Amino acid sequence: MTADALLGTALLMGLLVLAGGSYAGLYALGRVRSRPAMVWVGQLCWLVAFGCAVLLAVATPLDFGWKLLLLVSAIVYVVIPPITWRYLERLHIDES
Repeated sequence: MTADALLGTALLMGLLVLAGGSYAGLYALGRVRSRPAMVWVGQLCWLVAFGCAVLLAVATPLDFGWKLLLLVSAIVYVVIPPITWRYLERLHIDES
């Protein structure tokens, strides 16, 4: 891997993680504050994360296994905040 390829790959990976974290944070804030627009912007962040994963799979010299891991991770990102939110709601309803 060349230095340019390494730098580009690292930047895309950083953006993937940042966008995924932004999705989770905005989803949670939107749900806590009852603001659907924040949830929607969070979903746009997930699209950015998924786009980064696709770009990493297509345009970088990473090995096939790493590319597959990044794509699967980006797909799984989309379900983690809603599943966690439902679990927390159930947990707190059961306490009542």
